[in-house]
Order: sequence, then structure tokens, then C-alpha cells
Amino acid sequence: MKISTKGRYGLTIMMELATKFGEGPTSLKSIAEKHQLSEHYLEQLVAPLRNAGLVKSIRGAYGGYILSRDPEQISAGDVIRVLEGPISPVDFTEEDDPAKRHLWIRIRDSIAEVLDSTMLSDLISYKDEGDQDNYMFYI
Repeated sequence: MKISTKGRYGLTIMMELATKFGEGPTSLKSIAEKHQLSEHYLEQLVAPLRNAGLVKSIRGAYGGYILSRDPEQISAGDVIRVLEGPISPVDFTEEDDPAKRHLWIRIRDSIAEVLDSTMLSDLISYKDEGDQDNYMFYI
């Protein structure tokens, strides 16, 4: 499964709204300018997020969008499913080889577990600690 710009930019919108959670509405224009994205494209992405109940729109001069729930209650999986559809690395049928079907199911379930266990609050509080798999060897 390859996440398209819809999913990536949708997460960008949601992370910006999570960062401003409780501070009032955020305009798509400010998000677009900050991340150098098309405001028109973000408008297309926010509509399904609103329809799914993940965001609310606020009208008026100081309007914009807010999260409908706390960032700790919205997962990356919620966002990706709304914008990308079901999570599946490949389309498979019951006629497929059982060993391959089992592999695809395990991959799908692993991806879903990571997305569903990663909340917006986790994404906005993430600190890059560097690549912890690197080892320093002295000779």
C-alpha cells in the first residue's frame, strides 16, 4: 500500500489542527502557506474529513477548522481510511494461494495496527532522537 498525497497532506492538516487544539479555528490558508501546499487541494481533502466527523468547520471572518475530538482520540488510521480507503497492500481473493493470502493478511493487519495505535497527539509530540540503530565503533 502506498499512501498518496491525499493521505500525507490530510495528516498534515490534522496535525496542524491538533497543534492548535483548544485555541480556536485554523484556516486552510495558513496551513497551505506554512507547508507550501495548494489551498485549493487542502479544501478538497478537508471535505471528506468533515463528512467523516473528524473536523468541524467554523464560519466567519475568524473561521476555519477545528478537530471534532481531542488529538488523543483520533488515530492516523482514522485519517488514512477516510482519505485513502481500506488498508490493504494488495487485492487478494479466496482463490489465492493460502500461504500468500496469509502473508497479505499479516501485512495488512500490521500496517493497520501501527496506524490505529498512532494518535495525532503522538505525531505532534514526536521528538526525533536520531537514528538509534547506529552504533559507534572505535578501533
